[in-house]
Amino acid sequence: MGISRCDQSPAWALLQAHFNASGRDFDVRQAFAAEADRFGHWSIAAPELFVDLSKNRIDTATLDLLLQLARDCGLESQREALLAGAPVNLTEDRAVLHTALRAPAGAGLFSAEVQASLAAMLAYAESVRDTARSGITDVVHIGIGGSDLGPAMVVGALQSYTQPGLKLHFVSNVDGHDLAGVLRDLKASTTLFVIASKTFTTQETLANAQSAKAWFLAAGKSEADVARHFVATSSNTAAAAAFGIQTTFGFWDWVGGRYSLWSVIGLPIAIAIGADNFRSLLAGAHAMDEHFAHTPLERNAPVLLGLLDIWYRNFHGFSSRSVAPYHQGLKRLPAYLQQLEMESNGKGVDLQGQVLPYATSPVVWGEAGTNGQHAYFQMLHQGTDVIPVEFIAVKKPNFGAHVQGDLARSLADQHLKLLANCLAQSQALMQGKSYEEALGEQAPTASKTLASEVLARHRSFPGNRPSTTLLLDELSPRSLGALIALYEHRVFVSGALWGINSFDQWGVELGKALCNKLLPRLSNGDAGGLDGSTAGLLQKIQ
Repeated sequence: MGISRCDQSPAWALLQAHFNASGRDFDVRQAFAAEADRFGHWSIAAPELFVDLSKNRIDTATLDLLLQLARDCGLESQREALLAGAPVNLTEDRAVLHTALRAPAGAGLFSAEVQASLAAMLAYAESVRDTARSGITDVVHIGIGGSDLGPAMVVGALQSYTQPGLKLHFVSNVDGHDLAGVLRDLKASTTLFVIASKTFTTQETLANAQSAKAWFLAAGKSEADVARHFVATSSNTAAAAAFGIQTTFGFWDWVGGRYSLWSVIGLPIAIAIGADNFRSLLAGAHAMDEHFAHTPLERNAPVLLGLLDIWYRNFHGFSSRSVAPYHQGLKRLPAYLQQLEMESNGKGVDLQGQVLPYATSPVVWGEAGTNGQHAYFQMLHQGTDVIPVEFIAVKKPNFGAHVQGDLARSLADQHLKLLANCLAQSQALMQGKSYEEALGEQAPTASKTLASEVLARHRSFPGNRPSTTLLLDELSPRSLGALIALYEHRVFVSGALWGINSFDQWGVELGKALCNKLLPRLSNGDAGGLDGSTAGLLQKIQ
């Protein structure tokens, strides 16, 4: 494709010079004073959402250089290769085609196979949802990583679309307390287990699956019952059959774990929200795919977010980004994005295996608002690190059909308070509070013996702390699909410029291999050949 790594582009040196000359001291407050329509200029309407970039430390000169950098690195050709099914996962010689999973029938690669798999999965989901016939009241989804985070996040986000009387439970941790807590109140006769493992060899998933099966059989059920109450989403049908599972939904090696919720891994989503809503989830993601594929870079939401990540990580040196979704349904989104971004772009070598001389993925973390305000926002406002924040707000609440009358009016008022908090936090991060302002205020809870000058220093805020706001009209299957796809493509953009493979995860492998070697030692106590710390801890565990 003739691409180059970002630091090999002439724009890289120009960006560094620009940062030294004006970017380092860029003040968003001054930018608003100088630009009459800064909000309009730095906002983008994308499918199902609105992106406000105006509170970021960016101007036209910066963006022009970032766009030059993207073109020098062949971003557009890399995007075309991704969408065309080229083996962009070079270390595993695989295509990466999560976009094909949400393309309309006849419009994407492998369409016949994708649509057949989707239809079979959705038909099964509908049969489970017919609780009068299925007898199922609880679905326990057992997976980990991408097989858990995506489905769990989406089901939690779309609670108002779920079917009453049918509960979804997610178990991922090999810690037995996770599974035990879920099984405590369930009945074997009304429970369906979904075992999600692409290879059907994942240690944590299989351990939980075996324990779930033992619980099921101990409740008086038979191996024949296992075939009716256990289903798998896996490519290894033989291993699933050996476990006792007869119904297995398979998928392809071009479906990466952290991009797999669109595939049969989304079975618990389909069971929770139904076939029509699952198709809406896919449609929203596809709309964002089209935006990413065809919108000019200058107005392309995933591209601009990815370029901003480069600007902040490699020039400003910001090492983390906080995600603050102001919607309780999105409380698991930060955890989902941690894997999506840090497993994708937490790499230290380029595509040729050369050690990178610059930083890659930031640390992604966060909490739902307003809870986060009472936890870590103190550091965002007055801490010594500048941490860009991503606010996600939803204009219209959807509390579900069961919320009526006075309760509906009361909760609607609470939603206005939620939105006011979201806007106020981004405003406060940008504006700050000067020493002079703090000095002129009365603080009712402050010590009466503290000098006013000292107190003012405690109560001043530096401001000029950057944030982005993503605004959705409502949290629906379609808008959530678009939001997730936006983040997927944004991660691809930054990875493409860094010249890394965003689609492998070799860093996960070493710990797994060492675990398998240590496991028998926990039983036999053999500490021979181990480092001093590991040997000492093993002895303490005995």
